[in-house]
Amino acid sequence: MISIGLVAGSATVGAIAWNGAVLALPAAVLFPTLWAFAPNRLVAGLVALAYFLAASRGLPVGVSIFYASDMRLGLALWLAASFLFVLVHSMLWTSKSGWHRSLRYALAWILMSVPPFGIIGWANPIAAAGVLFPGLGWFGLIAMAHTLSAMTTRAWPIVALVIGAIFAWSSSDWIEPRPPEGWIGIDTHFNYASPGQHADYAQNLATLALVQDAAKAGAKNIVLPESAFGIWTPTTEHLWVRALQDLDVTVNGGAILISAEGYDNVMMEVSGKGAQILYRERIPVPVSMWQPWASGGATAHIFGKPTGRFAGTLIAPLICYEQLLVWPVLQSMIYKPSVIVATGNGWWTGDTNIVAIQKASARAWASLFGVPLVIAFNT
Repeated sequence: MISIGLVAGSATVGAIAWNGAVLALPAAVLFPTLWAFAPNRLVAGLVALAYFLAASRGLPVGVSIFYASDMRLGLALWLAASFLFVLVHSMLWTSKSGWHRSLRYALAWILMSVPPFGIIGWANPIAAAGVLFPGLGWFGLIAMAHTLSAMTTRAWPIVALVIGAIFAWSSSDWIEPRPPEGWIGIDTHFNYASPGQHADYAQNLATLALVQDAAKAGAKNIVLPESAFGIWTPTTEHLWVRALQDLDVTVNGGAILISAEGYDNVMMEVSGKGAQILYRERIPVPVSMWQPWASGGATAHIFGKPTGRFAGTLIAPLICYEQLLVWPVLQSMIYKPSVIVATGNGWWTGDTNIVAIQKASARAWASLFGVPLVIAFNT
């Protein structure tokens, strides 16, 4: 009965923490306790599995929409995605109490934060640092790490009470990260019939109209969603540069750059003066975009340039999937960017909470480091 309770509790924690509301993230603090007090390694693995599956519960539906398939493929990829998370937490579990558990859990969340395991390191409880320790930056991250380790000890009830008090205080005057003055993120609502479909001429014109409206309203730096420009070509560049010549704005938009090996998922900076590449995505979605075993997929620049300079401002760019991970955020924040720019294309997510979770994660990280945030999604 105890084992069933731990597994059920872990699923509940995963479902609550990752429901798309940023203030719900601290519920994930309970996961290390449920994992640590499992009676054996098998139950510890099941606790990890229950947490991960509950946190990523929108994946089967999203996969079925993306591939236009039945739920069997979605369920298969959902389980496959959990493998590394379960493996790491199963192997590092120990029956020894005290510092042994604390150290091993610290190693578990670190492994799930950095490559290679961190490439599928979703639902990492460390993300709750932005809610519990807003504005404290790296010190807040360290405090969160100690908190998670302390939750694996017999003193966890006391730690939980302290964290509850901290949460009550921090959430009472929670301030949503906002864009800087003159910046705006534009959400769009374009549907795609398949993953191979890209923004066409009509969609570019419709998006351009949204940019023109924002410019008339006083926006200077405008952020568009992932893939807003479609496949970047000289024709696309000519269309946008010419259209922006009479506007005092700079636009950040997503595009696809085709190469002989595959393609890059990028952010472009465009103004009436010309266009340039701002950023190449470091970690595209594994399987659906990044396929290292085959040619033709998206290129992963895992250790690539983690920042870009947009309109003269150093930004931390996070494209879609990167917002679910720890590594891209921390790698970018080392360089002390002035703004976090989070974009995505969630046409395939349907009625799931995947986009909401991405946005919540981005807000949490922006809050932790006290950095303005601009979000733009196509849904």
